[in-house]
Amino acid sequence: MNKRQLQHIKDIIIATKENLLKQLDETKEAWREEKGNYADEVDQADHESDFAITLRNRDRERRLILKLDKTLTRIENDPDFGYCDKCGDEIGMRRLEARPTAELCINCKSKSEIHERQQKG
Repeated sequence: MNKRQLQHIKDIIIATKENLLKQLDETKEAWREEKGNYADEVDQADHESDFAITLRNRDRERRLILKLDKTLTRIENDPDFGYCDKCGDEIGMRRLEARPTAELCINCKSKSEIHERQQKG
């Protein structure tokens, strides 16, 4: 990949990370501001259930932030960034734009997913 393409992927990662961090901050702020005044126990249970789902989503996003950081480091230090870890082919710009943390090309990823399903099923 050339420097312009690498910078483009870095820009996508940084924008994604900033958005995720903003969402995490908003969730923390909502948690602090929560008054806890509910009409009844059902309302409270609904709210707690919704908030539990939000927390699970934020945890998934926190793990994605770690992957994004790892990918930024990889872009800086690994001259093979953008090439499939399995077959060595280029991952492809469109795939990296959609999923900058991708380490496998679409063909190897598809084969891997098929293999995983066969192992489970």
